[in-house]
Amino acid sequence: MGQGGYKVATLCVAVTFQAGCLADLGERGVVARMNTGINADLGGPALSAQPTSNDIELNAQSPVIQGLLARRSVLPEGSAYDEVATAVLAANARSAETELRAARLRAEAASKNWLPTIGPSISLNSLGDIISQIVVDQVIYDNGRKKGERAFAKADVEVAAVALAEDTNDRAATGLDLYLTAAEGRETRRLHRATLRDMEHFAYIMGERVKGGVSDMSDLNVINQKLAEIRAAVAASTEMEQTALAELNAMSIAPLDDVRGLETLAISASAAQPLTVSRAEAEKERTIAQAQISRASQLPGISAQATIGENGGAGLTAGGPGLGLGTRAQLQSIEAAKEVAGRNVAQANEDANRTLRKLEGQVAAKGRQAAEARGMTQQAKANLDLFQEQYDAGRRQVMDVVGVYETFAARQEAETTLKFEALRLQVELARVQGVLADGDQI
Repeated sequence: MGQGGYKVATLCVAVTFQAGCLADLGERGVVARMNTGINADLGGPALSAQPTSNDIELNAQSPVIQGLLARRSVLPEGSAYDEVATAVLAANARSAETELRAARLRAEAASKNWLPTIGPSISLNSLGDIISQIVVDQVIYDNGRKKGERAFAKADVEVAAVALAEDTNDRAATGLDLYLTAAEGRETRRLHRATLRDMEHFAYIMGERVKGGVSDMSDLNVINQKLAEIRAAVAASTEMEQTALAELNAMSIAPLDDVRGLETLAISASAAQPLTVSRAEAEKERTIAQAQISRASQLPGISAQATIGENGGAGLTAGGPGLGLGTRAQLQSIEAAKEVAGRNVAQANEDANRTLRKLEGQVAAKGRQAAEARGMTQQAKANLDLFQEQYDAGRRQVMDVVGVYETFAARQEAETTLKFEALRLQVELARVQGVLADGDQI
């Protein structure tokens, strides 16, 4: 028994030393990988590692990933939109990219799951003797479980790839929305300041008329009230611009205060498959693979096992979970999960088509409304010029001209609002279809 105790102690030390060596090797590997990404911070080589042969094969065989890679940005190259999107995406933490990298590694590991597994087997018998063996296990028939695991890992990569595309397009859309908000605030402030200058001129004229006893003080009070409202509108527009720029600069790699320019995107509802549909298709494949794994887990399988060492040998093992009265229902529920996944794709297609048609209709409607508002602005300007001529000829009062001028200013503001609403809808339509960035660059 004493010798047995020494054997046990010796074996424990050996196993501990071996585990420590393996752990040390693994830790050094992790540290080495982490060091490759330190200089690049969150977007360096650690995340953009060279694709393996398994990655290349998976990309070539996956319709979902091929569809993502084929997408092209609708943002005009070198435009203000392109500059904003580039700066915003360059500062992205890209957590979704890390998840994609992890999914790629899981798929690479799963691609080798058909190989035999090797592991130690250590036991202590009643006499205190230690029996150590090497066990080699090879699955011969598992009802498709290993194949399902490989399919699941592949579909998991596809889901992660779609998530990365969604994250990238959402961030670009957020940046562009903030840029448009700042531009709208800047333009409306310009309009309000022009209105303020003209209204101050009317206030001066009315003040002189009140001093000469030609007009009533109440008219001057009305104009002064309008001046206060316009000054408040100028302040609100300035605050809107400053707030949007501050938020935009906070999420970009460089300040974007000096970027100027508006673009009309050449986008339609048929530009690309909506990302929600791509995600549903990837999740369908993953669900089917999971159902295959679950089905295989309910049925017996066969494996070959060999032991090397003391009392070694080889043989076949057949086994699995026991079959019960509920096994049939369990298998039927697994098959039903596949049908649910297919119906989810159909529902995603319907929802996406509704969203695209709605956005396409809204873009067209806002464009038409903006054109109509532009025509109404021109008509209001013509009325204002006519009233100004009649005022100069002494046939109109100051308040008559002020009223017509207010209509002209309101038409200008409505035209600006509709114009920016149309631009935002174009960006949203591009976001839904995932074409705010090139797929291969993502």
